[in-house]
Amino acid sequence: MDDMTARLAQQLKNNPAMLRSLMQSRDGQMLMQMLTQGDRGAGLQRAAQEAAKGNPAEMASMIQRIMQSPEGAALVDRINKAVQK
Repeated sequence: MDDMTARLAQQLKNNPAMLRSLMQSRDGQMLMQMLTQGDRGAGLQRAAQEAAKGNPAEMASMIQRIMQSPEGAALVDRINKAVQK
């Protein structure tokens, strides 16, 4: 997991209100759509279960795949900036 992703995950973990706000935002909805695309959310559910057990590698891998596209990278950058405000 890169530093930016790790910081973002930690900030959201420590602030449930921020996480709720993000998930209700347009960018949050777009992120969810990207994370669940193709398998109806099965991969995201599996990654979330592993992260809850202390193994964030699968979730980090999903985010890294999203960031490989220009649109995904821009989305993660906007979310990161919004969380840091």
